[in-house]
This record gives sequence, C-alpha cells and structure tokens, in this order.
Amino acid sequence: MKRRSLLKAIGLSAGAALTGTLPALASSAVSEKAGKKPVLTVAHITDVHIRSSENAPERFKSCLKQIIGKHKVDFFLNGGDSINDASYDNVVRNQVTEQWSVWDECMKVIDKYEIHSCIGNHDPWWKAPAKTDEMYGKDYVVKRLKIPNRYYSFQKKNWHFIILDGNNSKISLDDEQYQWLEQELKNLPAATPTLIMSHYPILGTTQVLVGGGHSDCKKLKDLFYKHRDKVKICLSGHNHLSDQTVYNGVHYCCNGAMSGFWWGKGDSESAGPGYYLETPPGYALLKLYEDGTVENEYLPHTF
Repeated sequence: MKRRSLLKAIGLSAGAALTGTLPALASSAVSEKAGKKPVLTVAHITDVHIRSSENAPERFKSCLKQIIGKHKVDFFLNGGDSINDASYDNVVRNQVTEQWSVWDECMKVIDKYEIHSCIGNHDPWWKAPAKTDEMYGKDYVVKRLKIPNRYYSFQKKNWHFIILDGNNSKISLDDEQYQWLEQELKNLPAATPTLIMSHYPILGTTQVLVGGGHSDCKKLKDLFYKHRDKVKICLSGHNHLSDQTVYNGVHYCCNGAMSGFWWGKGDSESAGPGYYLETPPGYALLKLYEDGTVENEYLPHTF
C-alpha cells in the first residue's frame, strides 16, 4: 500500500472510532475469533427508574422478555437506579414501598436468572424519620435488591466480578471500600479476567457532556493499571448515555439506560422516541471469553 493510501486508511479508521462506530469494530473482532464461543453471555441493564406511571412496568417487562427471548444470557447485571426515585426530599414511605413492589413484580419475568445489582443514587431513602428506621439509606436497598453487601464480588467460570458503591462523598469509594478493592485485586491470581461494575462512570466521554462521574477516577485508573493483566472492563450507567472508551487497555462502557429519557417522550424528535441526547433506551449484551477478551454491544429496545 502506498504511503498516502495507508495514511488515508489510518485516518478513516481513527475517524470511525471517534464518530461512534465501535459496534462495527467489535463485529470485526468477532470474525477474527474464528468461531470461538464466549464462556459467558451477560445482559447489563441499568437506570430502570421503575414507577407505576407512564406504563413503565409493562414496558420494562416487555424489554426483559425481549432480552431472554433474543439472547441466551447466563445472568443479568443491574447497574442501579432500579426504582424511579427515593432520594428526593419530598418522597414519603408509601412511595418508596410502592416503587420497590413494582420492581419485585417486574423481576418475576426473569426469576429463573441470577441478577447481580449495584446501588444507584436514586435507590436509597434518606428522608426516613430516623437513621434507625429500617428503610433508611443503603442497607434497605441491599435488602430489596437481594445483594450480599453494598459492595461485593463473585466468580463465574474463569471471570471475576466486582460490584462497587460510589454513593459516597464526592461520588467516590470510601476508604474502607477502596482498601477492600485494592486487596481484592491483589489476591486474584495473575491474569484473572475481571469485570467491574459501578453506578457512576469511572472514565469516559459522558462525564464531559453531563458530569456525574467518579471524582476518584485517577486513583482508580492507577489501581487498574497496576492490575492491567486482570481488569478488562468497567461497566456503568447513571448518565443515560451510551459511550465506549478504552484507556490503558481497559474498556469503560457507560451503557445508556433502560428507561431512556426516564420513560418519557425524549428530548429530540429528530433522534427518536425515548432518546436522551443521542442515546435510545436500551441495554447492553456482553460476551466474555476465556482469554479475557470482552465485547460490549449496546442494543436499543422497543416498547
């Protein structure tokens, strides 16, 4: 290839990455696998913001049926903001219990599947009458989501999964949790492929557009680089935008929102119904391979 043609090809490739055609690049990676099958196929849903209005329960159930009908997923990851909101000052007890009841009803659609969740900023009820109230704060969310702790880990096949809680001062990990994460990664055998899920993005483009990212991103980036043979991908939600960023070999994927524009009509008629900025409501499908390779595809859903 002549030098001018080579530079042109490189320029087109770089331009494609910058203009959001990452799914096409991911597809080419699939073909190079020569028929290798993933060891795990996982659905990542986030920012469901379930409520009884806007026909949200039926629309959400329809989306879940679409996922299990179209894909042979092994389990679900839920990135938080499961309920519409318990965090606002004017929210009262019956509103919180009603939203969680709707969530429980919707989860019956996938009751045969494991679902591993993290806590979103809209999930805890901070305006309970007292901190001793059983429904106050994150402990109640842990109970309702049926997770072991506000942060935790688990193993599937040869992959390790770490779920974080960034709902702390300045959107960050508290000292206790960071020390746990540091030790967790240190204790893993070398080259153990690891997926990390947080509600808030750690790195990526969406924070530039709308904010809402981890304030301790540099600290976490440094830790991940130290364990770059292990950390393969970081999933997030919160910003309701779809973005895939690769830094130091780690894929940072903010996977939109199941609710899109909070189950509303959207903010752009030209983009489509339910869109927030240029991102449609949807979910992500992840394929995890034995060698640590990972594919993340954001898929719009239809109501």
